[in-house]
Amino acid sequence: MLDVKAIDLHYGAAQALRGVSLVAKPGEVTCVLGRNGVGKTSLLRAIVGQEAVSKGAIEWDGKSINGLKPYQRARSGIAFVPQGREIFPLLTVEENLKTGFAPLKRDQRDIPDDVFSLFPVLNNMLRRRGGDLSGGQQQQLAIGRALVMRPKLLLLDEPTEGIQPSIIKDIGRAISYLRGLGTMAIVLVEQYYDFARELGDRFVAMDRGSVVYSSGKDDLDEPALKRALAL
Repeated sequence: MLDVKAIDLHYGAAQALRGVSLVAKPGEVTCVLGRNGVGKTSLLRAIVGQEAVSKGAIEWDGKSINGLKPYQRARSGIAFVPQGREIFPLLTVEENLKTGFAPLKRDQRDIPDDVFSLFPVLNNMLRRRGGDLSGGQQQQLAIGRALVMRPKLLLLDEPTEGIQPSIIKDIGRAISYLRGLGTMAIVLVEQYYDFARELGDRFVAMDRGSVVYSSGKDDLDEPALKRALAL
């Protein structure tokens, strides 16, 4: 389980996160919602170790990971699909997928069947360069690369941004399937409310670096959540 406990994060004198807490459990999707610039990406960067927190704790499997480097967090089972995808445009699809081998032991370095069953287009384009794919196909490639790492925690930063509706549906089905396995915790940062509402088990709304609403699916007050998102 991921347990983020009242973390602060600063970029120089500017404070990006203020006492932010959230929980993500295996078999659940925790949705982080909010407008641009409220701290959602900073939260994910703190979880994966790309930014150091100045206060609070990030615990994974019951242990603090505050002092771990990003590659150490990857080895512990944390995978990140960043906003903008960040695939390697000059590498083939297959080579991009194989970059996910980095944190794995040698005997684990193969591409799981789930990658191609969830995103069949990748199997058909293994020799194509990543930069030749459409935006939606690149997003599928970025998620596939993360799944190659066999993550226990999958962090997705706005996977529907700029994506055509048909591929948004494919990504939604993939997230539902991964949640259903019951072995992976998923944190989904999203601005597309209907997409998050359909998939989410927990909901966190952020504004100005703080959590302004938090609830589980069973006790969700949808009007209150929408008001928090309109702040």
